Parts: sequence; C-alpha cells; structure tokens
Amino acid sequence: MTAAGILGRIPLLAKWSGRMIQIKTPHEIELMRGAGLVVAGAIAAVRAAVRPGVTTGELDAIAEDHIRSAGAVPSFLGYHGFTGSICASINDEIVHGIPDRSRTLAEGDNISIDCGAILHGWHGDSAVTVTVGPPSAEDAALIDVTERSMWAGLAKALAGGRLTDISHAVEESITAERHPYGIVDHYGGHGIGTEMHQDPHVLNYGRAGRGPRLVPGLALAIEPMVTVGDPTTVELEDGWTVVTKDGSRAAHFEHTVAITPEGPWVLTAEDGGVAGLAPFGITPRT
Repeated sequence: MTAAGILGRIPLLAKWSGRMIQIKTPHEIELMRGAGLVVAGAIAAVRAAVRPGVTTGELDAIAEDHIRSAGAVPSFLGYHGFTGSICASINDEIVHGIPDRSRTLAEGDNISIDCGAILHGWHGDSAVTVTVGPPSAEDAALIDVTERSMWAGLAKALAGGRLTDISHAVEESITAERHPYGIVDHYGGHGIGTEMHQDPHVLNYGRAGRGPRLVPGLALAIEPMVTVGDPTTVELEDGWTVVTKDGSRAAHFEHTVAITPEGPWVLTAEDGGVAGLAPFGITPRT
C-alpha cells in the first residue's frame, strides 16, 4: 500500500520548473519524525559497534535489526537491487559502499554510515562519518569540516528562503577553510517523503537565492561529501561504490530536515537539531 493510501490522502505537490515537489502536512511531518528517530537510533547502534575487527556486514545486521525492531523497514535494502540496510563507505569511498561480511574494519579507517528507514510509509535518511579508533589530525579536521558544513546548510532551511541558500551555505563553510577541501560534484542531497529520493536535488555548492522557494512542509536530506584531495569521482565495477579518483579520503554527513513555520526541524537528530544549530543562532522546533 502506498503512503497516500495509509494516510487517506494524496500528498500535496508544488510545481517548480516542470517538476513536482512533495509538500507535507504537519501530521505527515510528525510521521516523518518517527522515521527519523528510528534512523537516529540505528546509526547510534552501528556507531557504538564500530571497532577494529568488526565487518561491515555485521554493522549492516545491527542496523537492520534495530530498524525492524522499531516496526520500520530499511529504505536501502532492495533499492534498485542494493543488498544492504546501510551504505558502508571506507576511506576513499565517498558513498554507496556495499556492506560485506568479509570486509573487516581496521584501526585508523574512516567509515561513512548511511542509513534510511520507512515507518508508516514515510522515510528518514541520515549519515555520519567516524574513525575506527583515534583519528589522525587530518581525518579529524576532514570529519569536522564536513559535519559543520552540513549544519551550516541546515541552518538555512528557513521558510521564505531559496533552495540554493542551503547549497551556498554548505559551500561557503567548506571553502572558508585554509586547506583546499574538495566538494564532490553532482552527488548531493534531495527531497524526501513518501519516497527516499524526490525532487528537488540539493547540490552542495552554488549561488544563493535561486531555486524553489522553501516553504513549510518541504522536507530535504542535506548531505555534504567532502574530500581531502581532488573531488573527482569514479564508480566501481559493483555499480554502486563511488570513490575518489586520486585515492584521497572523503567524509559524508547527512540529516533529514523539515521546514516549519517555527524554523528547521532536524528529523533525524535526537534533539531535533538543537545542539547543531545553536552555533548559527537558530533555535529549532523540538
């Protein structure tokens, strides 16, 4: 059954540049918050299990068990044939790494844990990058820059703004650093709701003040992907895993946010985004 059937209504669509963008009611945003909290719990469980010797397949099983125990369904499993409940991307892998029971984490690895869940027909999507054991100074800086750029973008998820206000804030946060970090082209965030990937596409760079108007009821996944070196990418023969062409390390963070009249509501953050948005002077709905 479709989400519309579950909720007894057809989701509201707004037209922009020939594309239809799903606008949610306050009740539907509340349902998405439920899915977001499932994702937050799954990522926390996986993060707690990251250690030398654990396999990415074992981490995947932890996520799937948490999601199903909460009465939800993994968004990723079976999506266009994907075989995991998480994407587990290590070191030079940027996104879409396939979990594998034979792939073991080692001390010093960076791993991006990307996870999605469907609850009552609505999706949540989030990602974090963590280091196995203590990070090097370079890795710690890369991870910090990427996470801060995500929060800079989330702080611009304000009713009345434009989509590229978010993109520009992410870019500006990254390019303000002394190190010339790379911003991955093409890959980025997206609309989210009754499907995991919806319009509009949210690039992690661009001029502010462009694109569709940000209105209450719009939900977006904001996900910067940053590299230490050249951001040029290559897709591996598995048809999923995206890596840096030069072999440099990457980091990836993501949160799902709803635009509300009261401000951004970070649906996949346990506190609704309070801690992450505070440095930007934003008090989110919780």
